[in-house]
Amino acid sequence: MINKASIIRAVDWQRTALADDSRISESVTEILRRIEIEGDAAVDGYALEFDQCKPEKIPLKPFDEYQLDSELAKSIKLAAKRIEKFAEFQKQSLTSNYFEDEYGRFGQQVVPVERVGAYIPGGRFPLISSALMTLIPAKVAGCQQRIACSPSDNPAILAAASLAGATQFIKLGGVQAIGALTLGYSDIENVELIVGPGNAWVNEAKKQVQAKVKIDGLAGPSELLALCDRNQPIEWLAFDALAQAEHDPMACSIIVSDDSDWLVDMLSYLENSDDTRALLQSKQIELIYAESPQSMLEFSENFAPEHLMLCHQEVEISDLKNYGSLFVGANSAVALGDYISGPNHTLPTLGYAKQTGGLSVANYLKVLTVQEVNNFGRKVLSRSALQIAEAEGLIYHAKSLQVRK
Repeated sequence: MINKASIIRAVDWQRTALADDSRISESVTEILRRIEIEGDAAVDGYALEFDQCKPEKIPLKPFDEYQLDSELAKSIKLAAKRIEKFAEFQKQSLTSNYFEDEYGRFGQQVVPVERVGAYIPGGRFPLISSALMTLIPAKVAGCQQRIACSPSDNPAILAAASLAGATQFIKLGGVQAIGALTLGYSDIENVELIVGPGNAWVNEAKKQVQAKVKIDGLAGPSELLALCDRNQPIEWLAFDALAQAEHDPMACSIIVSDDSDWLVDMLSYLENSDDTRALLQSKQIELIYAESPQSMLEFSENFAPEHLMLCHQEVEISDLKNYGSLFVGANSAVALGDYISGPNHTLPTLGYAKQTGGLSVANYLKVLTVQEVNNFGRKVLSRSALQIAEAEGLIYHAKSLQVRK
């Protein structure tokens, strides 16, 4: 069995990250209320207050006109190509289709959401990859309006947004950006879907606007869980843990192994520098010993990590059900998924992987059902449906069926 104290620490970490900050919640409520009442004036005022500049609509140029470093430009193009390839792969299974039987014709129409807002963070780091990951699936899905919102006008973000298919770009961040996307701003209509990560304030804003607009989910601090046997390269896995920990002071990387000697070697490696030693002391990186592959599996399923690295020969892929994205084998660095391998990096955190997966083309599509009952079906199905309507006591349901028998 895994040490119970380790499980408690992991669960406590999730609870801490989930805990509401009432100060943030109340402030966000007030900002959104004022935007709803005062419209553009409130958006402009908050942008000046928090970012020291008014919102700016920035016309996007073709990607190659941004004159990025040639190697960076090539890398962004490759990442965009792979993200688009994976999005196209996902869309293949999300198609309009029908079947016919003796009662009529029944099916589904899969159509894109019309207007999408993609929030691209611009805080600690210019998240070029977020522009690609949020906008490309919208383009593949067929969303007509794809509005990028970011507090950053970093040329690489603008170039990535252009390449990814943004139809408009607004230099605007924070709660006011979520309010503007939800309620409309200037000549831009309110969107029907908001996607993209953000800080605690943006997260809270997305949480509060859910009654008005669909969101992709509520993102917490980054998580990594690695299940490792004794044959894994210490240095590779150590850097994977460090890579996720550097996202945010609340980010968490957990390495689990059933080989105590391997864990001791990992600990020695991580304790070699002051920086990594500090991450161990702050519990941002945890090393956990498991007595068996089965106990590792149980821990993983309970924790439901955002990123799950499977680096253990005795744990089967088919046994794992709760994760945002699975990285199989040490070759599959989480950083590859963050940038370039193809599957989306916008993933559920804080245990939400028990109920949902990551951002995909499906988020940008609506599945609408269609039914066309024939004369035979009208008579036969109405007789049976009538029994249910009468049992439920719904008089006019019953009458609408009675006249069709």
